[in-house]
Amino acid sequence: MAEPKGPPSSSKIEMKKYSFPVKPIQRLCWTEATADHLMTHEEPVVLTDTDLVQSALHWDLSYLEQNMGPAKHTVYVSKSRYFMYYDERKVNDFPSFKEPMKKREWTFSKFVDEYKSHEGRTDEYLYYQDALTDTVGSGIKHDFVHFNWHWVSERKKRYNWGQLTSNLLLISQPGNITPCHYDEQHNFFCQVRGLKRCLLFAPDQYDKLYPYPVAHPCDRQSQVDFDSPDFERFPKFKEIEGYECILSPGDVLYIPMYWWHTIETSPGELSISITFWYRGGPVPSKITYPLSSQQKVAITRNIEKMLHEALQDHNEVGPLLHMICDGRY
Repeated sequence: MAEPKGPPSSSKIEMKKYSFPVKPIQRLCWTEATADHLMTHEEPVVLTDTDLVQSALHWDLSYLEQNMGPAKHTVYVSKSRYFMYYDERKVNDFPSFKEPMKKREWTFSKFVDEYKSHEGRTDEYLYYQDALTDTVGSGIKHDFVHFNWHWVSERKKRYNWGQLTSNLLLISQPGNITPCHYDEQHNFFCQVRGLKRCLLFAPDQYDKLYPYPVAHPCDRQSQVDFDSPDFERFPKFKEIEGYECILSPGDVLYIPMYWWHTIETSPGELSISITFWYRGGPVPSKITYPLSSQQKVAITRNIEKMLHEALQDHNEVGPLLHMICDGRY
């Protein structure tokens, strides 16, 4: 019997090329022991046959427009294909900060009209990013209720995660890119329509990706321009190593907390995805050594937050943090 066909490799579709090496993320049926082992040890894996969002695989712009209802939704507008997250609450502390994208609140019909009018444009791009809530129409509610909630509930129990905190519907123009960042929660990233390429980097690559300071609006984002790395400012980026996968409809990528990731929509077609975030499990009562790379990232963040609260000056925090980490203080 022939093996099931997987998604096309990045070499067979037009994806961006980068200077660093990547290894493939394993693609496994969720029932396989290796998949369970990877998730137990908080390592990424592409899971097949979960049927997690099977009831949404028929979604397209036409269906969503007919069923999303009259509520307004969040859409981001960018002058480039890069949509970098930033925290609006921190902007005032950085007077020179320029917002990398603009937030709009549109009805879904307005989004569809704007999407169609933006086809072929190279001066402005759109990315829909909003939660599925009670404001959606009955058709979407029906589909949402029929997600495989039993499966995700069992995964939550098995891996001792905290509660499901949020979900997000993502609708991307072809070629849009979410720059490299990490989340502080576990993530099931589910592909519904189109293809997405995901590049992941382990938490132990933290210092090679040069995150923005915790107090900065772009906290949890990498400062490195992957297209044109400045190796004078970011010399360790030369040593970076990543992991890669291409997601097809029905695939579920497990992104463990503190794993860096950048996500790129295939240039060929619109992409629809749904992502689910879960809190990490309870903090263990006893710390075990050696510390995991995830624990080291969490500790580093907490130290940086405490320094910022004590000093109230983000310009002072970075140098002092480096002195502490280097053992010079």
